[in-house]
Amino acid sequence: METTWLNAQDADFDAKLAALTAWSEERDEEVADRVRGILRDVAKRGDAALVEYTNRFDRRDVAGMDELVVGHDQLQAALDRIPAEQRQALEAAAERVRRYHEKQKQDSWQYRETDGTLLGQQVTPLDRAGIYVPGGKAAYPSSVLMNALPAKVAGVGEIIMVSPAPDGEINDMVLAAAAIAGVDKLFTLGGAQAVAALAYGSDTVPAVDKIVGPGNIYVAEAKRQVFGKVGIDMIAGPSEILVVCDGKTDPDWIAMDLFSQAEHDEEAQAILVSPDGDFLQQVAESMEKLAVTLERETIIRTSMKNRGAMIQVQDLQQAIALANTIASEHLELSIDDAEQWAKQIRHAGAIFLGRHTPEALGDYCAGPNHVLPTSATARFSSPLGVYDFQKRSSLIGCSPEGASELAKIASPLARGESLTAHARSAEYRIKK
Repeated sequence: METTWLNAQDADFDAKLAALTAWSEERDEEVADRVRGILRDVAKRGDAALVEYTNRFDRRDVAGMDELVVGHDQLQAALDRIPAEQRQALEAAAERVRRYHEKQKQDSWQYRETDGTLLGQQVTPLDRAGIYVPGGKAAYPSSVLMNALPAKVAGVGEIIMVSPAPDGEINDMVLAAAAIAGVDKLFTLGGAQAVAALAYGSDTVPAVDKIVGPGNIYVAEAKRQVFGKVGIDMIAGPSEILVVCDGKTDPDWIAMDLFSQAEHDEEAQAILVSPDGDFLQQVAESMEKLAVTLERETIIRTSMKNRGAMIQVQDLQQAIALANTIASEHLELSIDDAEQWAKQIRHAGAIFLGRHTPEALGDYCAGPNHVLPTSATARFSSPLGVYDFQKRSSLIGCSPEGASELAKIASPLARGESLTAHARSAEYRIKK
């Protein structure tokens, strides 16, 4: 299978790696302009614009917004309709995801100083969150669970879901997942117009406080443009996997782990790092053998050719250093003593420990969230979680004695900044 082969000992390795892993942040100005127009139109015309864009882009023929609303009875019907095996899998995955995220929930706290002054932090959930779930080429019930359940655990008052239904079709498992996750309202809206509806609201769609969930280039650009009016989770790039292997794992396993991300789309990135050059070749042979068995062979081959790589390193220590440099969305440590090596990982969206932990398990049912930072943003950001749906307010309550002592500190600082009203406001509290 055609892909890039690199050796970390080569003099030009750093430059080649940078070129391989670079993901252009350049915005397509034509897309940005189209999105800007859609956002403005939805903000101005509301439901009428949403119906118009949905009919145009999703090949629908609806007369009004009522035809784009999916009721709770429809969600329940889908849950009852799907095969028992799928329902059981969804419910089991939902329980695991819910249980994991329960441990992330933050509580309010406070303390009193000796003079009676109260200081603390009050944690509250968002009033309303919007989740975007892609539709069209593929259905992603797992995305429903991963976006809605953390919001539910956080105590968000209302969860609004949007998902396109091209040609009027929406996947039953997506609807079933919405029922299981406790989505409050669902609209068959997609694209920039759906983001606009969540950000600005309409007569039918409530405006939300934060928008989360993946989408195409128009959805990503719309989220970028509405940020500030509402919160967003992230602007995600193509999916990524970095596998570090010592050469002791079945090559077929590693090949399929790489394919699990390469099959997402042509821009996805799958990289294998190993100190064993012979093993790299074995995996390459497995990839060629196994690719022909997959429905998305063409996508996989394009992804591996354009952005995939096989990298030979000197030893595992160099492999770990390389993993920190790449800061991948998904990092598999298919090595002995994976838990110990993981302690040296500083930058990764999710770390999969050992030979029996493929990334695919994390995508669906392990428990941790599969909405992860991409394009090396794991250097400064984290997976989606309950904390994304909670806000923190500082608590400050001064006793008379505490106010007097604090004012003696605040006053000279305020006067040093020439903010006299600040200083005098504090000074009024100084006890004579």
